[in-house]
Amino acid sequence: MFTGIVQGTAAVTRVIEKTEFRTHVLELDAALREGLTLGASVAHNGVCLTVTALDGDQVSFDLMRETLRLTNLGALKEGDRVNIERAARFGDEIGGHAMSGHVISMAELVELDEAPNNRRLWFELDAEFGRFIFDKGYIGVDGISLTIGGLADATPGRVRFCVNLIPETLARTTLAERRPGDRVNIEIDPQTQAIVETVERVLASRYAH
Repeated sequence: MFTGIVQGTAAVTRVIEKTEFRTHVLELDAALREGLTLGASVAHNGVCLTVTALDGDQVSFDLMRETLRLTNLGALKEGDRVNIERAARFGDEIGGHAMSGHVISMAELVELDEAPNNRRLWFELDAEFGRFIFDKGYIGVDGISLTIGGLADATPGRVRFCVNLIPETLARTTLAERRPGDRVNIEIDPQTQAIVETVERVLASRYAH
């Protein structure tokens, strides 16, 4: 489990390409490596990945075909940076919201509003996920726990929502580097998804009779 509180960023130092498979090698600083072992779970831009090799500050992770299809990790190049969060432990403070590290889709950054002490980002996501998007609801964007700041009209077949970023989030994560046209990983709040899907099943059952 993850909390959506990004602990830092890490650079991709090597990408090993294979058929519908790739390995990422990241340079993790000492704080992010503390207690890290083979098989440990680490979130990259919100995607839960498993440590497959450790060599000093170089840590390897394997990406399967489905991960490459659903997330922005397949587009990473050497030198790119990713948001990093170690798996939560029992007793840790959950400053964001409970996240599984299972990205459902990507959203496109379509508009960026600057202000003196914050930034508002507008994203568009496939409309099929619109039933999970609520004003003031939780959402995971590239592994960051954020609150949906509002909804707006979107292009056909899509839903548009915004998030507001404080200076600390901009300093700690890669969202400061995002520009219109970039794609980010999206994880829907698991509790919201469970409630919506349960209500849909109940209503479908009632109307079926």
